[in-house]
Amino acid sequence: MSKETNKTDKNTIIEVKDVNFYYDRTNQALNDISLDIKEKSVTAFIGPSGCGKTTFLGLINRLNDTIPRTKFEGTINFLDKNIYDKKYDVVKLRTDIGMLFQKPSPFPMSIYDNVVYGPKNQGVRKQAELDAIVVDSLKRAALWEEVKHKLREPALSLSGGQQQRLCIARAIAMRPKILLMDEPTSALDPISTKKIEELIRDLKKDFTIIIVTHSMQQAARVADYTAFFLDGNLVEFDRTKTLFSSPSDKRTESYITGRLD
Repeated sequence: MSKETNKTDKNTIIEVKDVNFYYDRTNQALNDISLDIKEKSVTAFIGPSGCGKTTFLGLINRLNDTIPRTKFEGTINFLDKNIYDKKYDVVKLRTDIGMLFQKPSPFPMSIYDNVVYGPKNQGVRKQAELDAIVVDSLKRAALWEEVKHKLREPALSLSGGQQQRLCIARAIAMRPKILLMDEPTSALDPISTKKIEELIRDLKKDFTIIIVTHSMQQAARVADYTAFFLDGNLVEFDRTKTLFSSPSDKRTESYITGRLD
């Protein structure tokens, strides 16, 4: 496995060491995964369906804790603290590491209330502060100009692409350090996909982004680093340009050229 080792340009925010993960205690889904995620960069996870990339993504904010009869082995350090330590605050973890899913999932409430939902739950009550969060989050999600005159209208009245950007705004409102994105454009049309990709490139100035994608073209367009998963194994991890132009593993080359069996 090729592993990107230059740590001078970006600091490591997530350090994964020797991770194994099992469903039903014995069905191994991930095998001995180790990699570092650089701060304020975009890292893409690619690979065929069922290869383990979404399972691995869910480990980073302990989303898989909700699945019964699973077993985790290894270490995942977030800002030098092991998130699988029994004393780790999982609620705070999921505040620091936001999640975006395949299909847009706005709450059945107004656009405004979607954005302030998290901050309100965290105790923010001042109207002026909530208003400022809404404006800032929607601007960062490139949605403000499209919705600024209809903030009290139902979020579900928005188009699919707008709903997904609203979900990004809702995550941003919590001031996370990392945004996890599980195939965020798979349900969107090409124009909406392009807007999300442009947004991802812009957001990495302030956030670390990890994206699962089935599209190698998307990974090439938006990611600084790419990890290729196959059968629960991390085959190769490197700078995106290097991985796509001169992969070190023949399996990676076979996958990106469409020849993998």
